[in-house]
Amino acid sequence: MQAPKRQPRGLDVNLGADAGRTPSSPLHPLSSLPVCVEPASGRSRLPCCMELVAGCYEQVLFGFAVHLEPKASGDQEKWTPVADFTHHAHTASLSAVAVSSRFVVTGSKDETIHIYDMKKKIDHGALVHHNGTITCLKFHGNRHLISGAEDGLICVWDAKKWECLKSIKAHKGHVTFLSIHPSGKLALSVGTDKTLRTWNLVEGRSAFIKNIKQNAHIVEWSPRGEKYVVVILNKIDVYQLDTASISGTITNEKRVSSVTFLSESVLAVAGDEEVVRFFDCDSLMCLSEFKAHENRVKDMVSFETPEHHIIVTASSDGSIKMWKLKEDKGVSPSLLCEVNTNARLTCLGVWLDRVTDTKGSLLPADTKGSLLPAVEPSPVSKQEQSKRKKKESGREVQEEERHLKPDTKKCGLTGDSNKPTKGSSLVSTKKRKTVEMLEKKKSKRKKIRMMQ
Repeated sequence: MQAPKRQPRGLDVNLGADAGRTPSSPLHPLSSLPVCVEPASGRSRLPCCMELVAGCYEQVLFGFAVHLEPKASGDQEKWTPVADFTHHAHTASLSAVAVSSRFVVTGSKDETIHIYDMKKKIDHGALVHHNGTITCLKFHGNRHLISGAEDGLICVWDAKKWECLKSIKAHKGHVTFLSIHPSGKLALSVGTDKTLRTWNLVEGRSAFIKNIKQNAHIVEWSPRGEKYVVVILNKIDVYQLDTASISGTITNEKRVSSVTFLSESVLAVAGDEEVVRFFDCDSLMCLSEFKAHENRVKDMVSFETPEHHIIVTASSDGSIKMWKLKEDKGVSPSLLCEVNTNARLTCLGVWLDRVTDTKGSLLPADTKGSLLPAVEPSPVSKQEQSKRKKKESGREVQEEERHLKPDTKKCGLTGDSNKPTKGSSLVSTKKRKTVEMLEKKKSKRKKIRMMQ
């Protein structure tokens, strides 16, 4: 049974009575993550370096903090997942999850997107623009979130103010999946109207529409954006960006449920089975396969740390497992740790407690002119920060005056456009003051001459 339709309202933040909801509530239980100490040995562990977050049919979001125990002499590293929080914010099963350096967002069949602040461990609010099940969520860096839903809309959200910047009617049917190019200038989407659509995110318009024979349910860019894959049932079509044509097709034994690129040419594939396979996108050959779970694999995430390349898998049997990948992808990965939620998992994400994003949330190399500038500004000195703030404040005033000031050309109004407007910018204000001072000095000189 679907939830009742909601009117688009943007961000429904938990700020009190004005928002019609209770104040921001902590995730249950509230968990601060200091350095942990093992009671038995007294040895200290490192602080939590990552958090496994998973949604399920039972409407709950799970959070497991993963602690990495320092390597002792001759011992192997020990990865320990610890139950951190559970949160029951949605009124229907969870369908999608995405992570940035600070936030985790979840989409649900209740047509809402919930935002969780992982630094403060609180529910930050809900986005209720869509009228349909949220089918896909993608962060691009830390600045923007893109959502797709069964209403056929793709929405671009400002991840600072949580405002809808752009709402695009993307497909005639449902939006089933979307993927953002590493540059942030292009996006791909597939829907139930049997089309693969390329979007120009700089201008917020459709760039190309390709008709496909069947409804695709997954589309994914490669890390460098030189190729992408489109999944239809158990078939994976590999496209080259320069030709926009299929270079080959990978066939999995069962329907594909999740894919993730491990490198520019190696693709990990999970389906409605307990096995995960690694395929070479150039030769289309299966490099290796391993049994990951006792039941079908629902979702996968891969990311890199300075020392490891890790893949995380979630299954409908309720288990989440972390695997360490070998340099040779023809060798099966080794299990690092696992945890059982006893729930029917549907979606998975990994939040890393650091500034850089996971491999699944690629940062663009060049975002000049892009709608989605994802790279955060580099650290600057206090003097430079104050200068930037002054410039930004001046720009904001100019923008406000442009919107408030009538168009003299259209309305036929006259005015001195060269005369600086009060408060238009810091530079014009200084010029105006110097001009006024010079005029005053001139008038004083004239008076003195006349008196003489």
